Amino acid sequence: MTDAYEAAGVDYDVLDAGKRLALSQAAATSKLLLEHGGRAFDASRGEPAFVFSFENSTFAFVLECLGTKSVIARRYEEETGEQRYGDVAYDTVAAIVNDLCCVGALPLVVNAYFSTGSSKWYADEKRLASLVEGWRRGCEDAGATWGGGESPTLSGLVSEDDIELAGSAVGYVPEGRAPILGDELAAGDDIVLVSSSGLHANGASLVRSIADSLPTGLRTTLPSGRTLGDATLDASVSYVRLVRALLSSDVTVTYLSHITGHGIRKVMRAAKSLTYVLETLPEVPEVLSFMVDTIEMDARDAYGTLNMGAGLAVFCRSGQGPAVVDSAASVGLSALVAGHVEEGSRSVVLRPFDVTYGADELSLR
Repeated sequence: MTDAYEAAGVDYDVLDAGKRLALSQAAATSKLLLEHGGRAFDASRGEPAFVFSFENSTFAFVLECLGTKSVIARRYEEETGEQRYGDVAYDTVAAIVNDLCCVGALPLVVNAYFSTGSSKWYADEKRLASLVEGWRRGCEDAGATWGGGESPTLSGLVSEDDIELAGSAVGYVPEGRAPILGDELAAGDDIVLVSSSGLHANGASLVRSIADSLPTGLRTTLPSGRTLGDATLDASVSYVRLVRALLSSDVTVTYLSHITGHGIRKVMRAAKSLTYVLETLPEVPEVLSFMVDTIEMDARDAYGTLNMGAGLAVFCRSGQGPAVVDSAASVGLSALVAGHVEEGSRSVVLRPFDVTYGADELSLR
């Protein structure tokens, strides 16, 4: 989306093309589930999680990774002596379960993937204790059991100083509910944006690039007095409790979108030709404002790359937006009715900045 992000090594056009190729091959295997008495929900392909049914129950499965935010945790520890691996572990779990929730499934079991370049990474007992405590905390907040995982040592593939964090999860669609795949999404629906805590799990490569350009790196002081590294490592918001509350309410949720890579463009993730008009936007967290100002990103690039304060988009029937805001408040989250859905070409309109993202700017299927 932006020259700055591509310079940091992330080109979504290339990545998305690879995803579309993989999806085409994956779809060819759906028939195999029938042989076991199950059924693949092919409409979930291209959504944040894959949905399938088996023996009268509906489940969802997802695999997700943290990206390079763990590198920031390592560099921050080297520069300040402060250890934040618990936060990036929590980030990873949040990234996993938030994607799972977007298809209307609640997490049951989460598995971990900790990959290192050397077994020596685990020799620091304090660091390891923080990591697994953060993972456990993330699972507890999601109401999910930590089942197990894998911890390969990949010398020559992963840096000896770093750890790659990823994981998978299985969730269930509550009885009496259908998976949320956008088929009920329609013109007139309200769009509620639920606030993020900051960077979340997208934009770490850009932060590292920015830090490299600053004399004091991650120790750079932000206007609030916090450091860049400290603010960057704020744990992501887990939205499971909100989604659980919504699925137990009378609100008709027609779609959910986790705002991660591709920024606010993810509002048009659904496979429908509709126009998403955002008239109000949440407050931008300080760390994101600092990033945008430092590399002089304009509004189009900033909102098309980073979450800019919106971590989750909830779509619901007209007039139900305030009830979603109330549900968010009941679980300690901030949200606002940001806009609505209109008939029209697939696009996202940011009224405050007179910016429009067209369908060709988000192609995940």
